[in-house]
Amino acid sequence: MSKTKKSLVLWFENVRNTDVPIVGGKNASLGEMIHAGMPVPPGFAVTAYAYEKFIKQTRIAKKIYKIIKETVKDPDDPKQYDVASKKIRILVEKTSVPPKIANSIKSAYKELSKRLNLKDAFVAVRSSATAEDLPDASFAGQQETFLNVKGPEEFLEKVVKCWSSLFTPRAIFYRNEKGFAHENVLISVGVQKMVNSGVAGVVFTINPVTGNNNEIVIEGNYGLGETVVSGAVNPDDFVVDKNTLKIKERRISRKTVQYIRDPDTGKTVHLEVPKEKQKEPCLNDGEIIKLAELAKLIEAHYKKAMDIEWAIDKDLSFPKNIFVVQARPETVWSVKGMETPTQVNEGKPKEELKVAVKGIAAGKRGYGLGVAKVVLTPEEAAEKMKKGDILVTDMTNPDFVPFMKIASAIVTDKGGITSHAAIVSRELSIPCVVGTETATQVLKTGQEYTVDSRNGIIYEGVLSEVAEAAMTAGAAETIAVAANPVPVTATKIYMNLGVPEKIKDYKNLPFEGIGLMRIEFILASYIGDHPLHLVDTGRGQEFVDKLAEGMATVARAIQPRPVVVRFSDFKTNEYRELKGGDKYEIVEANPMLGWRGCSRYISQWYQKAFRLECQAVKKCREEWGLKNVWVMLPMVRTLWEAKKCFGIMKEEALERSRDFKVWFMAETPSIAILADEFSKLVDGFSIGSNDMTQGILMIDRDSERLGQMGYFDERDPAVKRIIAHLIKVAHENGCTVSICGEGPSNLPDFAEFLVRVGIDSISVNNDAVVATKSLVASIEQKIILERLAEQAAIACGRPLKKPKQDWEWTP
Repeated sequence: MSKTKKSLVLWFENVRNTDVPIVGGKNASLGEMIHAGMPVPPGFAVTAYAYEKFIKQTRIAKKIYKIIKETVKDPDDPKQYDVASKKIRILVEKTSVPPKIANSIKSAYKELSKRLNLKDAFVAVRSSATAEDLPDASFAGQQETFLNVKGPEEFLEKVVKCWSSLFTPRAIFYRNEKGFAHENVLISVGVQKMVNSGVAGVVFTINPVTGNNNEIVIEGNYGLGETVVSGAVNPDDFVVDKNTLKIKERRISRKTVQYIRDPDTGKTVHLEVPKEKQKEPCLNDGEIIKLAELAKLIEAHYKKAMDIEWAIDKDLSFPKNIFVVQARPETVWSVKGMETPTQVNEGKPKEELKVAVKGIAAGKRGYGLGVAKVVLTPEEAAEKMKKGDILVTDMTNPDFVPFMKIASAIVTDKGGITSHAAIVSRELSIPCVVGTETATQVLKTGQEYTVDSRNGIIYEGVLSEVAEAAMTAGAAETIAVAANPVPVTATKIYMNLGVPEKIKDYKNLPFEGIGLMRIEFILASYIGDHPLHLVDTGRGQEFVDKLAEGMATVARAIQPRPVVVRFSDFKTNEYRELKGGDKYEIVEANPMLGWRGCSRYISQWYQKAFRLECQAVKKCREEWGLKNVWVMLPMVRTLWEAKKCFGIMKEEALERSRDFKVWFMAETPSIAILADEFSKLVDGFSIGSNDMTQGILMIDRDSERLGQMGYFDERDPAVKRIIAHLIKVAHENGCTVSICGEGPSNLPDFAEFLVRVGIDSISVNNDAVVATKSLVASIEQKIILERLAEQAAIACGRPLKKPKQDWEWTP
């Protein structure tokens, strides 16, 4: 077929990198790679001219741009982009494709099937915008992709959906932000033979984390590459020396999810990776080296760092089974000139940073820079710590909080992802690495370090690029939120909070309430004294006033959104740290499983203090009219103790009502097992996935050794099954169910499980609100599409085969 600007369809072999205006960046790149001899699956492009002709012949072009002009009046309002997108996509997808255009597109599909000796070939249908994948404007991922498409009618339908995806909220915003006129950005659609992937993923010809241009980084997982690109799984990670092609590093993850083609229906299904394969490398050394070789050839051809998607066909033999399905310029480090990570010290030459110690990534995802101060007690911290120092200690407790607030990063010898240091650092948005075992011995007071809390690594010296980024971190976070219009979700997204004054920084985030307000921070930092010490010294009202003021600071800032206040959940060893605590607290061998939560409130040894907590809540609601303050009881073990707690609350004038909700923390297996009975007492449950996992699997959640070995995992089938049971029974009894653990924000596949089993809300830390909302929106959309497909299949008399999930139970 000859190449003209008015061709409706162009085969990839007739396309070059100069044809972006005709076929878009993605398709132009595929044609360029075929010309360069790369292994690219055969296919063709539905040209931008075909799209342009469609919107002009049907007279919807002016309507589209009019909708944007009339709807998006405030460029900083995400809702306006959502409204415009929905209107335009409905308009495009309901408009019939003119016969000449439709016939040309379907004829090309039939020709591709013929070339492959198939009646109807499985194809991948990907959008390719004409301003996409330019070196300084990465449009990747803003439009849609459809996999395992089969048959001319389904194929045409997916082409139209790709056309409409030119107007996703993110795409509209991005064009506005980058100064691209909407009328000048058209869309092509790429159509490729579908690789029946056994393994797939991404390869970068530059280290995307450090910017090291001498490294090739390969990420992979079983099945389709969508799991890697979308973040649905933690992929295997291989680092290859670009010059020698030697494998430098291997990070083998526990890969639990794979997307594959169902052999019966031909559709993409999401299945669990077999247990025996989950911790096995998805690639062998030969495949890793071959991918690195291809990556070097592609980079040499384009003369720039590249981001490449690849797939390995399980129906073919090595090396003919390795295919390149996309390639685009890397748009972060390459713009900076492919700099190698260096340290900057006066009078010393630049050199690569040396790893000092490794641990478990926690806290704010990012980097912390500063001078290390190795301190083993709060008293020592008071003498040595200055604002901006890195706090290095064995483990933290509430007395360390004032010093944690001024630290640029926190590093501990002990603790897991749910330890005090990890929780507080996330609350304060401070980078943190826990469970290093030797940091207090290896790191030296007075020396500079870079703490990488994304990967759990502490480097000697300061990474200059990170130092520059840190100076504008606040502005960058603001831009990040604005640059991603927030979608609407059926699942409510709440936020966790512990430090009341931080609400002023977070109140404009798109959360629908505080799903967990921890009062332990108020007790340790604002009050400082053990509550019973205040009672015995006649200062009980001081406790009530300070606690109430802390709650009110948050409730006033976000009303009428609810604030779910969890009554105190210190353990005995933590209460002992408060002033006067030695007199009132026993010494327990295992405080995590000891005298805490409801068992403390109803006991003769603490009940007076619990009444003070109730009085603080009452003061907020009755004296200050803050009806958005609700409460939650933690560590509920038995029905009888729960009923006793309600009796005490009633005596303090706190009773459930239409505007006063009471929740239980669901942390114990007993509350899930007896969910039908507990549901009769409350309005809702909030799953504490950390304690629930600990209780079901009998694991010390703070064990750094077990954490490093991968034992602590909320995705264990036993944990998922009991959570699914709790949600089902709670809903049958009219109760709402939330979750406030770290799992949903850190584990996309766990978040998908929660949405699929009907969780009502998810409460996450401030730095995960936007990302979690976007993730949940994509999951909900996927579920809707799956259900529509199921209904369509049933209507056609061909019900889809649904694989049994690991949390499902058949009696």
